[in-house]
Amino acid sequence: MDPDVRLFAEVTRVVEPVEMRAAVRETYGPADLSSVPVFAGGFINFGYWRSIDLAGPLTVDDRVRSQEDMYRQVLDAAGPLAGRRIVEIGCGLGVGCALALREYRPERVTGMDIHPQQLDRARRANADLLETSPSALRFVRGAAEEMPFGDGEFDCVYSVEAAQHFDDVIAFTREAARVLRPGGRVVVASFFTPDDDPGHGARLASYLETFADGLDVARPVTLVADAFTRAGLTDARAVSIGPDVWQGWDRWLSDQWEPGTWPRNFLKAYEQRTLDYYIVTATRPQV
Repeated sequence: MDPDVRLFAEVTRVVEPVEMRAAVRETYGPADLSSVPVFAGGFINFGYWRSIDLAGPLTVDDRVRSQEDMYRQVLDAAGPLAGRRIVEIGCGLGVGCALALREYRPERVTGMDIHPQQLDRARRANADLLETSPSALRFVRGAAEEMPFGDGEFDCVYSVEAAQHFDDVIAFTREAARVLRPGGRVVVASFFTPDDDPGHGARLASYLETFADGLDVARPVTLVADAFTRAGLTDARAVSIGPDVWQGWDRWLSDQWEPGTWPRNFLKAYEQRTLDYYIVTATRPQV
């Protein structure tokens, strides 16, 4: 049986994924962003650098640790996960799913991604885990705006640096609320604009290629937090972790990119208050 068919048979709601934007399809398909050296270890996030000495030379191990620590920030914000069922939205190669399974001991981790090539890579990267722990880990194709899961299926919905790609972040918040069990938590880590100034999008597109080509979408963080509240969740909060992200990310990039090149402009966007990195959390009320 085809892997996607077999995995969809395990869930109660089968949907067709929405179309991907061209930039998303190319970046996570043929271009394979996970193979780019700045994203070491199969992770694809800017990193959480608090525990790493930025004054000295940075190693690949430091880079991998920064990305693992980003996952730890997200999973810690979800609360105790032992024995719980959790899902990562935009799982990429699934190395974050493997970290969650290894360090947080949930009953089951589901990795969901819209890109079939990413899911193929995830299954290859985690082949041993899938073979030895088939009931603890699975990968499913689906879109953040229309998830192929039943109501109340998970204790935690989390996403690490994927929300900036979502076509409809409000639809995502509704879906996250739907698939959460009462008392469940949603945790999203990504970069957003700090306020609803309509000029932020044009400014970001002028000096960051990922915003210019449509890979990333500029949205205010308040839009996400407010949308969780409107979806029926409570205690929606957005906390900036920018001080522990941007300096380390730029320091890592400085070994490979010259000042003035567009990747170095992420720090510029942060310093100019056009972009910041947040962890957004909310809870589904107990019945």
